Amino acid sequence: MEKMSRVTTALSGSVLTGRTMHCHLDAPANAISVCRDAAQVVVAGRSIFKIYAIEEEQFVEKLNLRVGRKPSLNLSCADVVWHQMDENLLATAATNGVVVTWNLGRPSRNKQDQLFTEHKRTVNKVCFHPTEAHVLLSGSQDGFMKCFDLRRKDSVSTFSGQSESVRDVQFSIRDYFTFASTFENGNVQLWDIRRPDRCERMFTAHNGPVFCCDWHPEDRGWLATGGRDKMVKVWDMATHRAKEVHCVQTIASVARVKWRPECRHHLATCSMMVDHNVYVWDVRRPFVPAAMFEEHRDVTTGIAWRHPHDPSFLLSGSKDSTLCQHLFRDASQPVERANPEGLCYGLFGDLAFAAKESLVATESGRKPYAGDRRHPIFFKRKLDPAEPFAGLASSALNVFEIEPGSGSMSWFVDTAERYALAGRPLAELCDHNAKVARELGRNQVAQTWTMLRIIYCSPGLVPTTNLNHSVGKGSSCGLPLMNSFNLKDMAPGLGSETRLDRSKGDTRSDTVLLDSSATLITNEDNEETEGSDVPTDYLLGDVEGEDDELYLLDPEHAHSEEPEYVLPQEAFPLRHEIVDTPPGPEHLQDKADSPHVSGSEADAASLVPVDSSFSLISVSHALCDSRLPPDFFSALVCDMLRFYAEQGDVQMAVSVLIVLGERVRKDIDEQTQEHWYTSYIDLLQRFCLWNVSNQVVKLSTSRAISCLNQASTTLHVNCSHCKRPMSSRGWVCDRCRRCASMCAVCHHVVKGLFVWCQGCSHGGHLQHIMKWLEGSSHCPAGCGHLCEYS
Repeated sequence: MEKMSRVTTALSGSVLTGRTMHCHLDAPANAISVCRDAAQVVVAGRSIFKIYAIEEEQFVEKLNLRVGRKPSLNLSCADVVWHQMDENLLATAATNGVVVTWNLGRPSRNKQDQLFTEHKRTVNKVCFHPTEAHVLLSGSQDGFMKCFDLRRKDSVSTFSGQSESVRDVQFSIRDYFTFASTFENGNVQLWDIRRPDRCERMFTAHNGPVFCCDWHPEDRGWLATGGRDKMVKVWDMATHRAKEVHCVQTIASVARVKWRPECRHHLATCSMMVDHNVYVWDVRRPFVPAAMFEEHRDVTTGIAWRHPHDPSFLLSGSKDSTLCQHLFRDASQPVERANPEGLCYGLFGDLAFAAKESLVATESGRKPYAGDRRHPIFFKRKLDPAEPFAGLASSALNVFEIEPGSGSMSWFVDTAERYALAGRPLAELCDHNAKVARELGRNQVAQTWTMLRIIYCSPGLVPTTNLNHSVGKGSSCGLPLMNSFNLKDMAPGLGSETRLDRSKGDTRSDTVLLDSSATLITNEDNEETEGSDVPTDYLLGDVEGEDDELYLLDPEHAHSEEPEYVLPQEAFPLRHEIVDTPPGPEHLQDKADSPHVSGSEADAASLVPVDSSFSLISVSHALCDSRLPPDFFSALVCDMLRFYAEQGDVQMAVSVLIVLGERVRKDIDEQTQEHWYTSYIDLLQRFCLWNVSNQVVKLSTSRAISCLNQASTTLHVNCSHCKRPMSSRGWVCDRCRRCASMCAVCHHVVKGLFVWCQGCSHGGHLQHIMKWLEGSSHCPAGCGHLCEYS
């Protein structure tokens, strides 16, 4: 862990020397602070409160401030600060709500000076005024900030942030009377210490709690904030309204942020959880850190630059019970491992490709590929040679646009908005979605929905009168899966010599008719047909022939002399009764000259009884289910879903997953489902289809996806009259007993959709507020706040 490089820095007569080093602490640290001469550092935590001297080769313990036989909660520190004007003055924020000052110049062993017990909950932050020796500011979990004069025993001012808790307070380096405070509701407030009744400015900085802030040491109006939304934002406070000038995206919640001395665009951050490293960012390159320190093995809780004018040394404390000094030149450089090539499709099909500048330079004379409407555009920031790591990673960007109109994604939006995913029977969902896809010209998708309906839904019955058409050529449904027999298995003379004389258009009343549940006689080795729901009447004739060669056998028109041969329904099919075969072929009329009989019709025959003693014998009932179970098609359906996903149509894959639910969920692994869902939700959100996205999350079959809309669902509301938090479930304030949902424009109670400003808590009817903001940006309630609505 230790590295041998050393740095010597001359600062106004004094010299800073050192290297990367660390020391083991007795307990985890919560905060650190450095004295003004950069020679000592104080480390504070729940079970530690010590001062270490920073020597060239190591840290040396100088003083333990936890004295006394009995442990006191006053010594359980959440924060510590060392005064930059008085090297003997320290202040700590205790977890029991006490603010303690310490005088290192006292001759006694106990260095405790004053106790301020005005806060009711944990004090999160303490801060000394940069130029006033006796002014101390604190921010607590109880939502109040207090300003103390160390020459008095009580606070001189109390500031109410109208929020649950204050997470950080910082005096401005350039403005004598100004300090900034951050809150758990995402707001940042600017106060004037001379006016404790109301803040000077308030704005929403982050989507979630704001854990830290830091004023820029050189630019008067720059304020950096870090929050749980994993972002560090730089705000320009010199303008009329707070303006975001830079935004850095990190990989975890930001717990601490500190500007780097003598480097205008550099700042250091550490995480509250998950990530143990300390990063230094260039806010102009917000996605790749300029430097990274990886010495800690647990969450870093405190960071501080060793000297306000030295950018080379950074100190950090951690929950792994270590105190480290990081030398900037020993930091790892993530930009060295960054991939300079990248490829990405835009929302409407544009293609962006980034490559090394050297590769682009060597191929400057290349020909654009087919479909490229114009020469590539090169975006390249002109780098400052004085910047660290300036020449390590730089890429040229090529953008290829598609033909106008060819990349329209209107079908995606229309499909997402019109698809039905729940609330109806499965058959209706499939039919509706097939209709939507067909109207949008997506015939393959429509056919897929239709096939899913056939597989998973019981088909409707087809009238008996339409039976001939349902089994002919071009029919959309097949015949039921039945037990049948082939006439060619009968006597050879019977199959080869018998023909049926029937002219087109003739109606025959003497057709042989049997029971309505009888089966189909096929012409090839008992080939069975599935998928039909039609009544199982007898069909005699060549199934492969024309429709008029099929004969419906109706029991109502059978010869009265014809006996019925019906077997009882048994668990297993029994052989039919053997009857005497007619004495010879002379009893059968040879109809070889019939126009409906072809020469190849040797294996199929239709029978006409000659006398009443002859009839056809068959099983009268189906002996098995007429349909295959849906599980038979599970593998095919899964392959279909993967096909659509690989083609880029995750919309179809996710829609089918939701509609079919448990029918297919068990056959597709959880990771694949999660990947499809996240891809589809990302597309929906990029098209601003928020309601559809939430519906997909709600109906998802993946546990990791269904919990996405369950995070950050708590909404903290303040009363618009007394400014106190609303603790009850209703809209009546417990304190002032007034209704909080009063419209600031029409002054009536809002019954329905209510919109309000998170800054001042005033609001009203959506239409009224929208109309008001068309002419004015000030709050309609007259509080003077510049309301912001998304």
